[in-house]
Amino acid sequence: MQNCEECWNYVFDERTGTFYCQMDLDEDEMSRFLAGARWNCPYFRFNDEYEVVRKQN
Repeated sequence: MQNCEECWNYVFDERTGTFYCQMDLDEDEMSRFLAGARWNCPYFRFNDEYEVVRKQN
């Protein structure tokens, strides 16, 4: 179970002032996402802003 707010693909749209998933979800995935259900998203990637720095060291 992942939290969308911690996902790399959950981005803020400044034009609309809302967050959204930038992945192309199929119909079932989208219904779970919109319902706010916690599910195992196949596109979840932890938003680790220090990942690049660790690779450089």
